[in-house]
Amino acid sequence: MSLRLVLVADTHVPKRARVLPDQVWSAVDGADVVFHAGDWVSEGLLDEFEQRSRRLIGVYGNNDGDELRKRLPETASVTLDGLRFSMIHETGQAKGREQRCEALFPDTDVLVFGHSHIPWDTVAPGGMRLLNPGSPTDRRRQPACTYMTAAVVSGRLEDVRLVEL
Repeated sequence: MSLRLVLVADTHVPKRARVLPDQVWSAVDGADVVFHAGDWVSEGLLDEFEQRSRRLIGVYGNNDGDELRKRLPETASVTLDGLRFSMIHETGQAKGREQRCEALFPDTDVLVFGHSHIPWDTVAPGGMRLLNPGSPTDRRRQPACTYMTAAVVSGRLEDVRLVEL
C-alpha cells in the first residue's frame, strides 16, 4: 500500500495571497491525504480544501479566527498504514524543538507543524520525524515559497520532498 501525501501550512489566503498557487492545488488534487498545519485565515479556503482533498487533516493556527477554531482542532492525530502522525501549528523556538516535541507527542512517528514559514525536516533523538512545509504564499526570509510531498509505503515515511514554488 502506498499513500501520497501533501503537507502545507501558513497559506494565509487571502491576506498573503489572493489564491493558492495552481501547483499546490494540482498536488492536493493528486494526493491521498492532505495535511494543513494551520493559518488558513479564511473559511473559504478550508471549504475548498475539504472539497478538493480525498482526505484532509487540518488544525487551526494563531491567525485563524473563531469560526475556523470551531471547525478545526488545535492538534490532530491520525495513523496511516501503521505510521502515527500528529500535527500542531506552533512548536515554539527552534532550539530544543525535537526534545520538546517528543515529550509533547510521545506516541508519534511524524509530527507536522507550521507557524515559522521556515521549512524543517529533522529527526529527534527518539526517532520522531519533524516536518514543517514552510508556506506556499509567504516565503518571509526564505528563498522561495514551499510545500512538501511525501509517501507512506508499507508503514514507512518515504520520498519526503520540499517543493519550491
